[in-house]
This record gives sequence, C-alpha cells and structure tokens, in this order.
Amino acid sequence: MDRCKDPYAAVEVAGLCVKLERNFQVAALRYFDVKGGFGAAVQDLVGGSLPEPLRAVELAHAANRSSFILAWRSPTECMLLSEDPAAFAGVQKQLAIRSDGCFVDQTDGIWALKVGGNRGADLLLRLGATASVPEQGAARTTRVAELAVLGLCVRAGEIVLLVERVYADHLFGWIAETLADF
Repeated sequence: MDRCKDPYAAVEVAGLCVKLERNFQVAALRYFDVKGGFGAAVQDLVGGSLPEPLRAVELAHAANRSSFILAWRSPTECMLLSEDPAAFAGVQKQLAIRSDGCFVDQTDGIWALKVGGNRGADLLLRLGATASVPEQGAARTTRVAELAVLGLCVRAGEIVLLVERVYADHLFGWIAETLADF
C-alpha cells in the first residue's frame, strides 16, 4: 500500500486490521457531579448511565434505534461515540440547555482508530505497555507510540484508540512501521 496516496488507509496483516473509523462522531461529556441531573439526562438520551471509573460501555437506545459508546476519561468527563450523526446531534441539542454539564463536539479534533483481530494486543504491546491493552469493558488513557491515547474495548477482538487528530499521522506511521515487521 502506498501510504503517500492515503496515509490513513487500513493496514492489514494476518490476524490484524487497523483502520481509521471515519464514521464516528466524538464528544466529550463534561460534568460536575456524575450522580447529578446531567448524568440522568445522559441516561435518558443514550439508554444507559455514565460509565464507572476506567470502564467503557456500548449502549443500544431502543427509542431512536441508535447505539452509543461511553468511555470514562476522568472523574468529571467521559467520551461519547456514535456512528449516527442524527442521534449524535439530538443528544448534543438536548444537553446544550443544561447548566450542570456540557457536550463538547470533538469529532474534528479526536479521531478513532479501530484495532481488530486476534493480534491487536500484540501490536499494542509493541507500541506501548501492558496498560495499553484494555480488557473488554475497560477504558484507560495510556501511552501508545509515545502519545497519550484513550484505549477502550466494548466488543471482543476490537480495541478503539482515541487520539488527537494532530497526532494521527504520528500514530498511524508507528503502526504501519511496526506492522511491517509482523
């Protein structure tokens, strides 16, 4: 694959695929009290509560037939991911009126890379440390390729890495070079 034509083209080797997930809408949900009204509003809108510390959950919202991923980032922040722009916009609109928390659209600033396959953990161990491999249901910020990355796992065999867009070239470059030796 000529990385000059598309530096974000999916990279595949036996047992592993890494790709930029261009369909994800990403938001930071920032709040003052996880148990307060903001948490209840989020629960009503996405079909589940804010995640426990160091956890990530995938939620299916029956009312609007959408799914969302919530990933803990800190005691007063979690990340919201959705592949449904209309549902994402609906949550944003409803949370905009709240004064006990805020919805910050990060879609253009934070990109998601999906690491799939049975060798995903091997790749992350080469790029980081054991802490960079989240078990299913976990979310943790760690260093991958010398960058702060939020890694989360809500589906078996799939890890999502959230990285600031300005560092995506660096991370994808390290991944491509590392996979060349796989």
